[in-house]
Order: sequence, then structure tokens, then C-alpha cells
Amino acid sequence: MPQLRLALNQIDSRVGDLVGNSESIVRWTRRSAEQGAHLVAFPEMALTGYPVEDLALRSSFVEASRAALRALAVRLADEGFGGLPVVVGYLDRCETAQPKYGQPAGAPQNAAAVLYGGDVVLTFAKHHLPNYGVFDEFRYFVPGDTLPVLRVHGVDVALAICEDLWQDGGRVPAARSARAGLLLSVNASPYEREKDDTRLELVRKRAQEAGCTTAYLAMVGGQDELVFDGDSIVVDAGGEVLARSPQFAEECLVLDLRLPAASADAPSGVVDDGLRIERVVLSEEPLPAYEAVASGTYAARLDDDEEVYSALVVGLRAYVEKNGFRSVLVGLSGGIDSSLVAAIACDAVGAGNVYGISMPSKYSSRHSRDDAAELARRTGLNFRTVSIEPMFDAYMGALGLTGLAEENLQSRLRGTLLMAVSNQEGHLVLAPGNKSELAVGYSTLYGDSVGAYGPIKDVYKTLVFRLAEWRNRAAVARGQTPPIPENSITKPPSAELRPGQVDTDSLPDYPVLDAILARYVDRDQGADRIVAAGFDPALVTKTLRMVDTAEYKRRQYPPGTKISPKGFGKDRRLPITNRWRETG
Repeated sequence: MPQLRLALNQIDSRVGDLVGNSESIVRWTRRSAEQGAHLVAFPEMALTGYPVEDLALRSSFVEASRAALRALAVRLADEGFGGLPVVVGYLDRCETAQPKYGQPAGAPQNAAAVLYGGDVVLTFAKHHLPNYGVFDEFRYFVPGDTLPVLRVHGVDVALAICEDLWQDGGRVPAARSARAGLLLSVNASPYEREKDDTRLELVRKRAQEAGCTTAYLAMVGGQDELVFDGDSIVVDAGGEVLARSPQFAEECLVLDLRLPAASADAPSGVVDDGLRIERVVLSEEPLPAYEAVASGTYAARLDDDEEVYSALVVGLRAYVEKNGFRSVLVGLSGGIDSSLVAAIACDAVGAGNVYGISMPSKYSSRHSRDDAAELARRTGLNFRTVSIEPMFDAYMGALGLTGLAEENLQSRLRGTLLMAVSNQEGHLVLAPGNKSELAVGYSTLYGDSVGAYGPIKDVYKTLVFRLAEWRNRAAVARGQTPPIPENSITKPPSAELRPGQVDTDSLPDYPVLDAILARYVDRDQGADRIVAAGFDPALVTKTLRMVDTAEYKRRQYPPGTKISPKGFGKDRRLPITNRWRETG
């Protein structure tokens, strides 16, 4: 059987940075060539970054992507890699599509190309377009209608893009019909909790359906709310894993494969789902036999809590660095949420670039002030204390507020203080709200919601505690000081806006609340199903009403890292003005 050394470059790209992404592709191609690769691949839309969203509707950006692709082909040849086929994802447009109502103007396509000999020798577009969750690809793209097959060193390699594997039909059975020896899919599939197991089973299943070795190449890094965790996988035709990349890290995965020789009478024309085989022959003859030295790797798996924590770190780091910030600012209350956000920030951008402010009022407990200072001591972040009491007294003297208005004033004063320091010193303010609070509206507009990014926006409160405990255990295992004071984890959660206040004055216990929210928010279950699952009807009614009436607050909250199948934002789009209530 012919041999082929495959290089899968699991890299991070920046949306819109055609020059920087091109440089990255050249650099990683060089690394692949130095390891003797015969075929090199990069993720979905690696040249443009992903997702480009409405940039796809700008003809200027589409043409810039096409021009950058041609320039990249020339650049690779000039660098001495002209004889090395390179698969690159980019933004293209369909030359033949006719304008049609409901179709994006200009017929943009989520595409990939094979670069070889200084030219673009093959292009193809994603066939299956996802239109669920965070995906709006029917809005942006028109589908491809070919099965691209690249013959290289006597092996037929069928090519696909992301959703082409996630949906049934299309290019997977077409690869079997074309008698391909390898199915290579380039992807930019966003991270979700426990998706790695789903992904592995998917690739195994598709390899068996395609009847050939299947390589799933993924992207890493972050883009706004999305995180990409890599975890590229290669499996043989029987579904056995041959290699697997680490999560959340760039890597050039190089693997020697033995693959079936291309058939002299390989099929042509139209195959499954009306796909037309488009075969490009680069080299008919197999390589002379060589010693296989690139056996690939099987990266150690992260446990569930470490995986989520890593995603939060990567998401925050990407947002800060890709938007040109150097430092972040966190209001430190001594509570669990701000403590976890501070720990994530220190791991993301370095403690020297994290600034914390304790902003006590007359209701702030001594232990909360001490816990904030202790967190700063343990992590080494920059710390200061600014009391809001004089500001609070001035407002109260002018307005005479009482009750909830008095409580919320404290939060809003803190938000104003944070933004003033941000303007003065140039830090990016982080909002510490968690998913449980955002779900039920247990946050103050223009107070708790102040910030440019919410690192734990998609993290339920019960998971906040688990992540804090995991981070401390990880520190102990490394011989380091646990960053989060134990008291911040064990004391009852409280906003401390009135004497003796605790969260459970207004909310159910978090384990119960989060279980209801997971059903209502994440799974779209109605009140009847939630009650049937064993929850108290009155509590379900109260909780769902709080969720429904807080939509206007959530719409004004900053973006934050998505880790669940349904985060607040693009995943969950409900009208603010809405009289429908699940509970009647």
C-alpha cells in the first residue's frame, strides 16, 4: 500500500487578519516540510479566521480573501514549498450561482483550496451548511456541490469541511463511492462541554461509513464568545484512533499512513447526494518505500473541570490579546465569582497585567475585605482599595433612596468607579456575573453588568464552585499556592448590599436552581416537563418567571466565553417584548 506523511496544523487564526494568518500558514507549512510531510492541511477558514459573520456579505472582503489565497500560493512556492500540496480554508464566492431570493448576495462560500506549484489547483465549498446554535451559514453562504478528490503520491484523498461530517449523507458516503483512500475534513467546530467524546464517536462513525482512514483537523483559539479546542483526530477505516492532538494548544500533528492505492478506473461523474466528483491529479506514482517514523501522538485527555477551566482561560486571553488590550480590571468583593474571574485572568494574561479593586461599602463584611486582599496576595495581582461610602452618602443625601434602589446604587457606584479607572488607565473591565444570576436577573444593570467581557457568563453557580476547587487542587498538585482563599469558597454567597444578606434570601439553593435552569434554558423544556421531573411546582413557576422577565437585562450584558450547548447570546434568541409565559 502507498505511504503518505500527513501534517495536520491545528492553529489559531484571527478574523480579518489576512496578512497575519498568511504568515502563520507559511510558518506552519515550513514546520510541516521540515518533518517531511507529503500533504499539509490547515483548518476551516484559516486564512480569514472563523466565523467571519457579516464580513462574508462584503464583496470587498470576499475579494481580499481570494486575492490573499492566490498570493499565499505564490509565497509558498517562493519559500520552496511549491512541490508540497497545502489545503487551506478561506472565504470564496460561487462564480456560477444565479441571484435568488433568500440567498446571500454575491454567493459567498465557506471554501477550501489546494495550493501547489504556486497555483490554486483545486477549490471546493462546504456542502452541508449548519443553521443552528451559533451558526447562521444559510445567511452567509451558498453550498458546494462537488466531491473534491486530490490524487497525491498514488492515493485519492477526498476533502470535506466541518459540517460535511456532522450531518448524514453528502461527502462521507460520496467518499466511499469514489473509493477514496483518505477522507480529510478541515474544521472550525466551537468548543462545548463534553463535546470531545461526541466528536470522537462522530469521526469513528464517519470513517466506517466512508470506508477509509479519516482525518479530522480542528482549529484552536478564541473568537468573541467562541472557543476552539483543537482535538484533531485521525482514525482508520475501522474506527481505531491512530492519533489525537491536545486540546487548546497549537500543534503540527504529523503521521505516516499506509493507504489504499488509487484505482486506475476510479469512479467519475455524479455520486451520492448529487455531488459531482472533481478529481485533480498531482502525482500518480506512489512514493518509494521509506521508514515510517511519524507515528503521531495520542495527547492525554483533560478531565471535565480542567477542560472547562482551560476553555475559559483561552477565551479570555484571545479576547484581550486579539482586541489589543494589555491588562484587565476586576472588582474584587472577596466572593466566589470575582475570585474565580481573577484567577482565570491571572492564568490568561499574567498576574502582572491583572488589576483588582476592592470597593467596600458600610455593608461589606470584614472577612470579604480580607478575602479580596488575600486573593491578591496569593496571586500577585495589582490591588487597591477604594471605599464607595463617601459617594454612597452623597447620593443618599441628594436622593433619599430606600430598599432595592438603595441596594442597587451601591452596585452602580462600583460600576462607575471601575469604568472611570478603565478610562484613566486603559484596562479592560471584566464582568463577574455567572449564568445562574444572569438567568434569573439577579444582577444590577450598569452595576454588576459593567464590563467589556464576562469570563464566566456561561458558567452556572454550582460549576463556579467546582472550578474554584479544581483550580486550587491543581495549584497544590503543582506545588503552588492555591489562588482562591478557602473562605471565598465555603462562605454563603452574598451580594452584601444590606445587613446579613445572602443569595438564598431571594433565590433557591443553587443546586436546585441550576438543575431547573439547565432544563429550561439549555434544553428548552417547558414547565410541565420540569415539574414532572420532580421539582416543586411553585418553585418552577417562580424560577421560570424570573428567567422570562430578565431578558432585557441579559441583552445588555457583555459577551463572554461560551462553554455550553446554549449560552445566552447567539444560541438563545428570545424577544424582549413578550407576553408568553411558560407558567401561564
